[in-house]
Amino acid sequence: MSQEVRVRFAPSPTGHLHIGGARAALFNYLFARNQKGKFIVRIEDTDQARNVDAATEKLMESLKWLGIEWDESVDVGGPHEPYQSMERLDIYKKYVEQLIQEGKAYHCYMTEEELEAEREEQRARGETPKYSGRDRNLTEEQKKAYEEEGRKPVVRFLVPQGQEITVDDKVRGKVTFDSDGIGDFVIVRQDGIPTYNFAVVIDDHLMEISHVIRGEEHLSNAPRQVLLFEALGWTPPVFAHASLILNEDRQKMSKRDESIIQFVEQYRDLGYLPEAIVNFISLLGWSPGGEEEILTKDELIEQFTLDRVIKAPAVFDTQKLAWMNNQYMKEADEDRVVWLALPHLVKAGRLPEMMTDEQKKWAYDLIILHQEKMSFGAEIVKLTELFFKEEIDYNGEAKEVLAGEQVPEVLRAFKGKLEEVEDFKAEEIKKAIKAVQKETGHKGKNLFMPIRAAVSGQTHGPDLLQTISLLGRTVVKKRLDSLL
Repeated sequence: MSQEVRVRFAPSPTGHLHIGGARAALFNYLFARNQKGKFIVRIEDTDQARNVDAATEKLMESLKWLGIEWDESVDVGGPHEPYQSMERLDIYKKYVEQLIQEGKAYHCYMTEEELEAEREEQRARGETPKYSGRDRNLTEEQKKAYEEEGRKPVVRFLVPQGQEITVDDKVRGKVTFDSDGIGDFVIVRQDGIPTYNFAVVIDDHLMEISHVIRGEEHLSNAPRQVLLFEALGWTPPVFAHASLILNEDRQKMSKRDESIIQFVEQYRDLGYLPEAIVNFISLLGWSPGGEEEILTKDELIEQFTLDRVIKAPAVFDTQKLAWMNNQYMKEADEDRVVWLALPHLVKAGRLPEMMTDEQKKWAYDLIILHQEKMSFGAEIVKLTELFFKEEIDYNGEAKEVLAGEQVPEVLRAFKGKLEEVEDFKAEEIKKAIKAVQKETGHKGKNLFMPIRAAVSGQTHGPDLLQTISLLGRTVVKKRLDSLL
Protein backbone atom coordinates (compact mmCIF):
# COMPACT_ATOMS: atom_id res chain seq x y z
CA MET A 1 0.00 0.00 0.00
CA SER A 2 1.24 3.48 -0.86
CA GLN A 3 2.62 5.68 1.94
CA GLU A 4 1.03 8.68 0.23
CA VAL A 5 -2.71 9.08 0.84
CA ARG A 6 -4.44 8.13 -2.39
CA VAL A 7 -8.23 7.88 -2.49
CA ARG A 8 -10.73 7.37 -5.28
CA PHE A 9 -14.32 7.96 -6.27
CA ALA A 10 -15.38 5.16 -8.63
CA PRO A 11 -18.92 5.72 -9.94
CA SER A 12 -20.73 3.54 -12.46
CA PRO A 13 -21.94 5.54 -15.48
CA THR A 14 -25.56 4.56 -14.96
CA GLY A 15 -27.15 8.02 -14.63
CA HIS A 16 -26.86 11.36 -12.90
CA LEU A 17 -24.73 12.03 -9.81
CA HIS A 18 -26.81 11.05 -6.77
CA ILE A 19 -26.51 12.83 -3.42
CA GLY A 20 -25.02 9.67 -1.90
CA GLY A 21 -22.40 9.51 -4.65
CA ALA A 22 -21.67 13.22 -4.27
CA ARG A 23 -21.07 12.73 -0.54
CA ALA A 24 -18.68 9.83 -1.22
CA ALA A 25 -16.77 11.96 -3.74
CA LEU A 26 -16.70 14.91 -1.35
CA PHE A 27 -15.46 12.91 1.66
CA ASN A 28 -12.67 11.39 -0.46
CA TYR A 29 -11.75 14.78 -1.90
CA LEU A 30 -11.70 16.54 1.49
CA PHE A 31 -9.63 13.76 3.05
CA ALA A 32 -7.12 13.79 0.18
CA ARG A 33 -6.70 17.56 0.37
CA ASN A 34 -6.46 17.51 4.19
CA GLN A 35 -3.73 14.85 3.97
CA LYS A 36 -1.94 16.50 1.02
CA GLY A 37 -2.70 13.34 -0.97
CA LYS A 38 -4.21 12.49 -4.34
CA PHE A 39 -7.88 12.19 -5.37
CA ILE A 40 -8.64 9.89 -8.30
CA VAL A 41 -11.91 9.60 -10.25
CA ARG A 42 -12.23 6.16 -11.83
CA ILE A 43 -15.14 4.94 -13.97
CA GLU A 44 -16.45 1.46 -13.06
CA ASP A 45 -18.29 0.57 -16.26
CA THR A 46 -18.15 -3.25 -16.23
CA ASP A 47 -21.92 -3.58 -15.84
CA GLN A 48 -22.58 -2.92 -19.53
CA ALA A 49 -26.33 -3.52 -19.34
CA ARG A 50 -26.84 -0.60 -16.93
CA ASN A 51 -24.47 1.91 -18.51
CA VAL A 52 -26.06 5.07 -19.92
CA ASP A 53 -24.70 7.07 -22.87
CA ALA A 54 -22.97 10.33 -21.86
CA ALA A 55 -23.38 9.47 -18.14
CA THR A 56 -19.62 9.76 -17.53
CA GLU A 57 -19.57 13.29 -18.92
CA LYS A 58 -22.58 14.27 -16.82
CA LEU A 59 -21.02 12.81 -13.66
CA MET A 60 -17.82 14.75 -14.27
CA GLU A 61 -19.74 17.95 -15.00
CA SER A 62 -21.64 17.64 -11.72
CA LEU A 63 -18.40 17.12 -9.77
CA LYS A 64 -16.85 20.15 -11.46
CA TRP A 65 -19.94 22.24 -10.66
CA LEU A 66 -19.54 21.29 -6.99
CA GLY A 67 -15.91 22.42 -7.13
CA ILE A 68 -14.52 18.90 -6.52
CA GLU A 69 -11.26 18.70 -8.49
CA TRP A 70 -9.34 15.50 -9.17
CA ASP A 71 -5.68 14.69 -9.75
CA GLU A 72 -6.06 11.64 -12.02
CA SER A 73 -8.96 10.48 -14.19
CA VAL A 74 -10.19 9.62 -17.68
CA ASP A 75 -9.87 13.25 -18.82
CA VAL A 76 -6.53 14.32 -17.31
CA GLY A 77 -4.81 10.93 -17.35
CA GLY A 78 -2.22 9.94 -14.75
CA PRO A 79 0.44 7.35 -13.94
CA HIS A 80 -2.05 4.46 -13.70
CA GLU A 81 -3.97 4.83 -16.96
CA PRO A 82 -6.47 3.82 -18.16
CA TYR A 83 -9.01 4.96 -15.55
CA GLN A 84 -12.00 3.20 -17.12
CA SER A 85 -12.66 -0.45 -16.27
CA MET A 86 -13.61 -1.61 -19.77
CA GLU A 87 -10.23 -0.38 -21.03
CA ARG A 88 -8.47 -2.55 -18.43
CA LEU A 89 -9.83 -6.00 -19.44
CA ASP A 90 -6.39 -7.33 -20.37
CA ILE A 91 -5.08 -6.33 -16.94
CA TYR A 92 -7.90 -8.18 -15.15
CA LYS A 93 -7.46 -11.28 -17.32
CA LYS A 94 -3.93 -11.81 -16.04
CA TYR A 95 -5.09 -11.97 -12.42
CA VAL A 96 -8.09 -14.18 -13.20
CA GLU A 97 -5.74 -16.71 -14.78
CA GLN A 98 -3.43 -16.49 -11.79
CA LEU A 99 -6.26 -17.32 -9.36
CA ILE A 100 -7.44 -20.23 -11.52
CA GLN A 101 -3.91 -21.65 -11.78
CA GLU A 102 -3.46 -21.39 -8.00
CA GLY A 103 -6.76 -23.20 -7.39
CA LYS A 104 -8.34 -20.10 -5.86
CA ALA A 105 -10.96 -19.69 -8.61
CA TYR A 106 -12.72 -22.04 -11.00
CA HIS A 107 -15.14 -22.25 -13.93
CA CYS A 108 -18.81 -22.78 -13.09
CA TYR A 109 -21.25 -23.99 -15.78
CA MET A 110 -24.54 -23.81 -13.84
CA THR A 111 -27.39 -22.16 -15.72
CA GLU A 112 -29.53 -19.44 -14.16
CA GLU A 113 -32.43 -21.94 -13.98
CA GLU A 114 -30.26 -24.43 -12.06
CA LEU A 115 -29.04 -21.72 -9.71
CA GLU A 116 -32.59 -20.53 -9.02
CA ALA A 117 -33.76 -24.12 -8.34
CA GLU A 118 -30.87 -24.52 -5.90
CA ARG A 119 -31.83 -21.26 -4.14
CA GLU A 120 -35.46 -22.36 -3.89
CA GLU A 121 -34.44 -25.66 -2.24
CA GLN A 122 -32.29 -23.75 0.27
CA ARG A 123 -35.16 -21.39 1.12
CA ALA A 124 -37.48 -24.38 1.59
CA ARG A 125 -35.02 -25.74 4.15
CA GLY A 126 -34.95 -22.37 5.92
CA GLU A 127 -31.39 -21.62 4.78
CA THR A 128 -29.98 -18.35 3.44
CA PRO A 129 -29.55 -18.85 -0.32
CA LYS A 130 -25.95 -19.08 -1.53
CA TYR A 131 -24.05 -20.95 -4.20
CA SER A 132 -23.54 -24.58 -3.15
CA GLY A 133 -20.19 -25.07 -4.83
CA ARG A 134 -21.45 -27.75 -7.20
CA ASP A 135 -18.84 -27.06 -9.90
CA ARG A 136 -15.82 -26.60 -7.63
CA ASN A 137 -14.14 -29.85 -8.60
CA LEU A 138 -15.24 -30.57 -12.15
CA THR A 139 -13.10 -32.94 -14.23
CA GLU A 140 -11.89 -31.93 -17.66
CA GLU A 141 -14.42 -34.43 -19.13
CA GLN A 142 -17.30 -32.78 -17.25
CA LYS A 143 -16.19 -29.32 -18.41
CA LYS A 144 -15.96 -30.56 -21.99
CA ALA A 145 -19.44 -32.10 -21.80
CA TYR A 146 -20.94 -28.82 -20.54
CA GLU A 147 -19.19 -26.85 -23.29
CA GLU A 148 -20.51 -29.26 -25.93
CA GLU A 149 -24.00 -28.40 -24.64
CA GLY A 150 -23.19 -24.77 -25.50
CA ARG A 151 -22.80 -23.65 -21.90
CA LYS A 152 -20.52 -20.69 -21.24
CA PRO A 153 -18.94 -20.68 -17.78
CA VAL A 154 -18.55 -17.90 -15.25
CA VAL A 155 -15.47 -17.77 -13.03
CA ARG A 156 -16.14 -18.09 -9.30
CA PHE A 157 -13.78 -17.26 -6.46
CA LEU A 158 -13.25 -20.17 -4.06
CA VAL A 159 -14.19 -18.78 -0.64
CA PRO A 160 -12.20 -20.43 2.18
CA GLN A 161 -14.47 -22.27 4.62
CA GLY A 162 -14.66 -21.69 8.36
CA GLN A 163 -12.78 -18.41 8.25
CA GLU A 164 -13.47 -15.16 10.10
CA ILE A 165 -12.98 -12.12 7.90
CA THR A 166 -12.27 -8.95 9.86
CA VAL A 167 -12.66 -5.51 8.31
CA ASP A 168 -10.91 -2.90 10.44
CA ASP A 169 -13.15 0.04 9.62
CA LYS A 170 -12.16 3.61 10.54
CA VAL A 171 -15.80 4.53 11.15
CA ARG A 172 -17.43 1.33 12.39
CA GLY A 173 -14.50 -0.30 14.21
CA LYS A 174 -13.76 -3.99 13.72
CA VAL A 175 -16.51 -5.70 11.72
CA THR A 176 -16.36 -9.51 11.47
CA PHE A 177 -17.91 -11.71 8.79
CA ASP A 178 -18.16 -15.52 8.59
CA SER A 179 -16.82 -16.85 5.30
CA ASP A 180 -19.32 -19.74 5.43
CA GLY A 181 -22.15 -17.24 4.92
CA ILE A 182 -20.75 -15.83 1.70
CA GLY A 183 -20.59 -18.65 -0.86
CA ASP A 184 -18.28 -18.78 -3.87
CA PHE A 185 -19.00 -15.58 -5.76
CA VAL A 186 -18.68 -14.72 -9.44
CA ILE A 187 -15.61 -12.70 -10.42
CA VAL A 188 -15.99 -13.02 -14.22
CA ARG A 189 -19.31 -13.20 -16.06
CA GLN A 190 -20.11 -15.45 -19.04
CA ASP A 191 -19.17 -12.66 -21.45
CA GLY A 192 -15.65 -12.52 -19.98
CA ILE A 193 -16.19 -9.16 -18.24
CA PRO A 194 -15.17 -9.08 -14.57
CA THR A 195 -17.64 -8.17 -11.85
CA TYR A 196 -17.36 -5.02 -9.76
CA ASN A 197 -15.94 -6.78 -6.69
CA PHE A 198 -13.07 -8.25 -8.68
CA ALA A 199 -12.22 -5.24 -10.86
CA VAL A 200 -12.26 -2.85 -7.91
CA VAL A 201 -9.69 -4.92 -6.01
CA ILE A 202 -7.29 -5.07 -8.96
CA ASP A 203 -7.69 -1.35 -9.65
CA ASP A 204 -7.33 -0.29 -6.02
CA HIS A 205 -4.09 -2.26 -5.67
CA LEU A 206 -2.53 -1.20 -8.97
CA MET A 207 -3.53 2.44 -8.46
CA GLU A 208 -2.02 2.33 -4.94
CA ILE A 209 -5.25 3.35 -3.23
CA SER A 210 -4.49 3.81 0.47
CA HIS A 211 -8.03 4.44 1.81
CA VAL A 212 -11.45 3.36 0.55
CA ILE A 213 -14.05 5.85 1.84
CA ARG A 214 -17.61 5.04 0.78
CA GLY A 215 -21.19 4.56 1.99
CA GLU A 216 -22.33 1.90 4.46
CA GLU A 217 -24.25 0.09 1.70
CA HIS A 218 -20.84 -1.10 0.42
CA LEU A 219 -19.89 -2.72 3.75
CA SER A 220 -21.26 -6.08 2.55
CA ASN A 221 -18.77 -5.95 -0.36
CA ALA A 222 -15.80 -5.47 1.97
CA PRO A 223 -15.33 -9.14 3.07
CA ARG A 224 -15.32 -10.35 -0.56
CA GLN A 225 -12.79 -7.70 -1.46
CA VAL A 226 -10.60 -8.50 1.56
CA LEU A 227 -10.60 -12.18 0.55
CA LEU A 228 -9.49 -11.26 -2.97
CA PHE A 229 -6.72 -8.97 -1.70
CA GLU A 230 -5.43 -11.77 0.52
CA ALA A 231 -5.71 -14.41 -2.23
CA LEU A 232 -3.56 -12.24 -4.48
CA GLY A 233 -1.03 -11.62 -1.68
CA TRP A 234 -1.84 -7.93 -1.34
CA THR A 235 -2.53 -5.72 1.69
CA PRO A 236 -6.08 -4.29 1.64
CA PRO A 237 -6.50 -0.51 1.84
CA VAL A 238 -7.90 1.16 4.96
CA PHE A 239 -11.71 1.04 4.87
CA ALA A 240 -14.09 3.74 6.12
CA HIS A 241 -17.83 3.23 5.59
CA ALA A 242 -19.88 6.39 6.19
CA SER A 243 -23.42 6.12 7.54
CA LEU A 244 -26.56 5.65 5.52
CA ILE A 245 -28.47 8.75 4.43
CA LEU A 246 -32.10 8.60 5.59
CA ASN A 247 -35.08 10.63 4.40
CA GLU A 248 -37.05 12.82 6.80
CA ASP A 249 -39.18 9.83 7.84
CA ARG A 250 -35.90 8.19 8.90
CA GLN A 251 -36.24 5.56 6.18
CA LYS A 252 -33.36 4.58 3.90
CA MET A 253 -33.36 6.98 0.98
CA SER A 254 -34.24 5.28 -2.28
CA LYS A 255 -33.86 6.74 -5.75
CA ARG A 256 -37.63 6.39 -6.17
CA ASP A 257 -38.29 8.56 -3.09
CA GLU A 258 -39.94 11.71 -4.50
CA SER A 259 -39.99 13.58 -1.17
CA ILE A 260 -36.35 14.59 -1.72
CA ILE A 261 -34.57 15.98 -4.76
CA GLN A 262 -31.74 13.47 -5.05
CA PHE A 263 -29.52 14.35 -7.99
CA VAL A 264 -26.89 17.09 -8.07
CA GLU A 265 -27.90 18.19 -11.57
CA GLN A 266 -31.42 18.94 -10.32
CA TYR A 267 -30.07 21.30 -7.66
CA ARG A 268 -27.96 23.07 -10.26
CA ASP A 269 -31.00 23.44 -12.55
CA LEU A 270 -33.12 24.81 -9.67
CA GLY A 271 -30.59 27.56 -9.03
CA TYR A 272 -28.86 26.35 -5.89
CA LEU A 273 -25.32 27.51 -5.12
CA PRO A 274 -22.71 24.72 -5.36
CA GLU A 275 -20.83 25.89 -2.27
CA ALA A 276 -24.04 25.59 -0.22
CA ILE A 277 -24.67 22.06 -1.54
CA VAL A 278 -21.07 21.09 -0.66
CA ASN A 279 -21.45 22.56 2.84
CA PHE A 280 -24.75 20.72 3.39
CA ILE A 281 -23.57 17.36 2.03
CA SER A 282 -20.39 17.52 4.12
CA LEU A 283 -22.54 17.52 7.26
CA LEU A 284 -24.40 14.34 6.24
CA GLY A 285 -22.46 11.93 8.43
CA TRP A 286 -19.51 14.14 9.39
CA SER A 287 -19.24 16.56 12.28
CA PRO A 288 -16.99 19.64 12.32
CA GLY A 289 -14.96 20.50 15.40
CA GLY A 290 -16.97 23.51 16.58
CA GLU A 291 -20.57 24.75 16.57
CA GLU A 292 -20.29 26.62 13.27
CA GLU A 293 -22.22 24.99 10.40
CA ILE A 294 -21.53 27.46 7.60
CA LEU A 295 -18.11 26.40 6.36
CA THR A 296 -16.17 27.27 3.22
CA LYS A 297 -14.49 24.55 1.18
CA ASP A 298 -11.10 25.55 2.61
CA GLU A 299 -12.46 25.31 6.14
CA LEU A 300 -13.93 21.87 5.38
CA ILE A 301 -10.57 20.70 4.03
CA GLU A 302 -8.78 22.01 7.10
CA GLN A 303 -11.17 20.25 9.51
CA PHE A 304 -11.94 16.99 7.69
CA THR A 305 -10.69 13.83 9.44
CA LEU A 306 -12.04 10.29 9.41
CA ASP A 307 -12.39 10.18 13.18
CA ARG A 308 -15.18 12.75 12.90
CA VAL A 309 -17.18 10.69 10.39
CA ILE A 310 -20.26 9.55 12.29
CA LYS A 311 -21.54 5.99 12.57
CA ALA A 312 -25.18 6.99 13.19
CA PRO A 313 -27.40 7.48 10.11
CA ALA A 314 -27.58 10.97 8.63
CA VAL A 315 -31.01 12.52 8.01
CA PHE A 316 -31.47 14.56 4.83
CA ASP A 317 -33.24 17.66 6.18
CA THR A 318 -34.69 19.57 3.21
CA GLN A 319 -35.57 22.60 5.37
CA LYS A 320 -32.01 22.84 6.62
CA LEU A 321 -30.73 22.71 3.05
CA ALA A 322 -33.10 25.55 2.07
CA TRP A 323 -31.96 27.57 5.11
CA MET A 324 -28.29 26.96 4.34
CA ASN A 325 -28.62 27.88 0.67
CA ASN A 326 -30.48 31.04 1.71
CA GLN A 327 -27.52 32.01 3.92
CA TYR A 328 -25.26 31.74 0.88
CA MET A 329 -27.76 33.54 -1.38
CA LYS A 330 -27.85 36.51 1.00
CA GLU A 331 -24.08 36.90 0.76
CA ALA A 332 -23.79 36.18 -2.97
CA ASP A 333 -22.84 38.80 -5.54
CA GLU A 334 -25.97 40.48 -6.97
CA ASP A 335 -25.06 39.65 -10.58
CA ARG A 336 -24.71 35.98 -9.66
CA VAL A 337 -28.11 35.92 -7.92
CA VAL A 338 -29.74 37.47 -10.99
CA TRP A 339 -27.97 34.95 -13.25
CA LEU A 340 -29.41 32.11 -11.12
CA ALA A 341 -32.96 33.45 -10.91
CA LEU A 342 -33.68 35.22 -14.20
CA PRO A 343 -33.93 32.07 -16.41
CA HIS A 344 -36.73 30.79 -14.16
CA LEU A 345 -38.84 33.93 -14.71
CA VAL A 346 -38.31 33.51 -18.46
CA LYS A 347 -39.12 29.78 -18.33
CA ALA A 348 -42.34 30.53 -16.40
CA GLY A 349 -43.40 32.95 -19.15
CA ARG A 350 -43.17 35.95 -16.82
CA LEU A 351 -40.52 37.66 -18.93
CA PRO A 352 -39.62 37.45 -22.64
CA GLU A 353 -36.40 35.74 -23.74
CA MET A 354 -35.35 38.89 -25.60
CA MET A 355 -35.63 41.91 -23.29
CA THR A 356 -35.10 45.62 -23.76
CA ASP A 357 -32.57 47.37 -21.53
CA GLU A 358 -35.49 48.78 -19.53
CA GLN A 359 -36.96 45.29 -19.00
CA LYS A 360 -33.55 43.93 -17.96
CA LYS A 361 -33.12 46.70 -15.42
CA TRP A 362 -36.62 46.07 -14.02
CA ALA A 363 -35.98 42.31 -13.79
CA TYR A 364 -32.60 42.89 -12.11
CA ASP A 365 -34.15 45.16 -9.47
CA LEU A 366 -37.06 42.77 -8.93
CA ILE A 367 -34.74 39.81 -8.25
CA ILE A 368 -32.44 41.77 -5.93
CA LEU A 369 -35.50 42.99 -4.02
CA HIS A 370 -36.15 39.33 -3.12
CA GLN A 371 -32.53 38.23 -2.60
CA GLU A 372 -32.87 38.12 1.20
CA LYS A 373 -35.81 35.72 1.05
CA MET A 374 -34.69 33.50 -1.83
CA SER A 375 -33.65 29.96 -0.92
CA PHE A 376 -32.78 29.05 -4.54
CA GLY A 377 -33.09 30.59 -7.99
CA ALA A 378 -36.34 28.91 -9.10
CA GLU A 379 -38.10 30.23 -5.99
CA ILE A 380 -38.15 33.70 -7.56
CA VAL A 381 -41.24 32.65 -9.59
CA LYS A 382 -43.32 32.09 -6.45
CA LEU A 383 -41.86 35.06 -4.56
CA THR A 384 -42.72 37.57 -7.31
CA GLU A 385 -46.22 36.36 -8.21
CA LEU A 386 -47.91 39.59 -7.18
CA PHE A 387 -45.85 41.56 -9.75
CA PHE A 388 -47.36 39.61 -12.64
CA LYS A 389 -51.03 39.34 -11.61
CA GLU A 390 -53.84 41.45 -12.99
CA GLU A 391 -55.97 40.74 -9.93
CA ILE A 392 -54.44 39.99 -6.55
CA ASP A 393 -55.75 37.87 -3.72
CA TYR A 394 -55.88 39.55 -0.33
CA ASN A 395 -54.86 37.16 2.43
CA GLY A 396 -56.65 37.08 5.80
CA GLU A 397 -54.26 39.46 7.53
CA ALA A 398 -54.47 41.93 4.64
CA LYS A 399 -58.29 41.88 4.74
CA GLU A 400 -58.18 42.54 8.48
CA VAL A 401 -55.88 45.54 7.97
CA LEU A 402 -58.00 46.89 5.12
CA ALA A 403 -61.10 46.78 7.35
CA GLY A 404 -59.60 49.53 9.55
CA GLU A 405 -61.69 52.72 9.78
CA GLN A 406 -58.76 54.96 8.76
CA VAL A 407 -58.00 52.94 5.61
CA PRO A 408 -60.24 54.75 3.04
CA GLU A 409 -58.80 58.11 4.14
CA VAL A 410 -55.19 56.84 3.92
CA LEU A 411 -55.66 55.19 0.51
CA ARG A 412 -57.47 58.20 -1.02
CA ALA A 413 -54.73 60.52 0.18
CA PHE A 414 -52.02 58.13 -1.04
CA LYS A 415 -53.64 57.83 -4.47
CA GLY A 416 -53.79 61.61 -4.74
CA LYS A 417 -50.15 62.10 -3.73
CA LEU A 418 -48.97 59.41 -6.21
CA GLU A 419 -50.65 61.31 -9.04
CA GLU A 420 -48.33 64.23 -8.22
CA VAL A 421 -45.19 62.02 -8.38
CA GLU A 422 -43.32 62.53 -11.67
CA ASP A 423 -40.46 60.02 -11.28
CA PHE A 424 -42.06 56.83 -9.94
CA LYS A 425 -39.00 55.80 -7.91
CA ALA A 426 -38.58 54.78 -4.25
CA GLU A 427 -37.30 58.18 -3.05
CA GLU A 428 -40.22 60.09 -4.55
CA ILE A 429 -42.75 57.49 -3.27
CA LYS A 430 -41.26 57.91 0.21
CA LYS A 431 -41.96 61.67 -0.01
CA ALA A 432 -45.53 60.94 -1.11
CA ILE A 433 -46.13 58.68 1.93
CA LYS A 434 -44.72 61.38 4.25
CA ALA A 435 -47.12 63.85 2.69
CA VAL A 436 -50.01 61.41 3.40
CA GLN A 437 -48.90 61.23 7.04
CA LYS A 438 -48.87 65.01 7.29
CA GLU A 439 -52.27 65.35 5.61
CA THR A 440 -54.11 62.58 7.51
CA GLY A 441 -52.26 62.47 10.82
CA HIS A 442 -51.96 58.66 10.52
CA LYS A 443 -48.49 57.19 10.99
CA GLY A 444 -46.63 53.95 11.70
CA LYS A 445 -48.63 50.76 11.18
CA ASN A 446 -51.85 52.68 10.63
CA LEU A 447 -50.21 54.31 7.61
CA PHE A 448 -47.85 51.73 6.13
CA MET A 449 -49.86 48.55 6.64
CA PRO A 450 -52.94 49.67 4.64
CA ILE A 451 -50.69 50.80 1.78
CA ARG A 452 -48.77 47.50 1.72
CA ALA A 453 -51.98 45.43 2.00
CA ALA A 454 -53.67 47.44 -0.76
CA VAL A 455 -50.88 47.15 -3.32
CA SER A 456 -49.60 43.61 -2.54
CA GLY A 457 -52.48 41.74 -0.85
CA GLN A 458 -50.08 40.92 2.01
CA THR A 459 -48.98 42.47 5.28
CA HIS A 460 -45.36 41.32 5.04
CA GLY A 461 -42.86 41.44 2.21
CA PRO A 462 -39.75 43.10 0.82
CA ASP A 463 -39.03 46.82 0.99
CA LEU A 464 -42.35 48.63 0.48
CA LEU A 465 -41.00 51.60 -1.48
CA GLN A 466 -39.12 49.37 -3.94
CA THR A 467 -42.18 47.13 -4.24
CA ILE A 468 -44.43 50.06 -5.18
CA SER A 469 -41.83 51.42 -7.62
CA LEU A 470 -41.46 48.05 -9.39
CA LEU A 471 -45.22 47.44 -9.53
CA GLY A 472 -45.44 50.69 -11.47
CA ARG A 473 -47.85 53.59 -11.46
CA THR A 474 -50.54 51.93 -13.60
CA VAL A 475 -50.78 48.73 -11.53
CA VAL A 476 -50.72 50.56 -8.16
CA LYS A 477 -53.39 53.04 -9.29
CA LYS A 478 -55.60 50.21 -10.54
CA ARG A 479 -55.29 48.30 -7.25
CA LEU A 480 -56.09 51.39 -5.21
CA ASP A 481 -59.08 52.20 -7.45
CA SER A 482 -60.47 48.68 -7.10
CA LEU A 483 -60.39 48.95 -3.32
CA LEU A 484 -61.79 52.47 -3.14
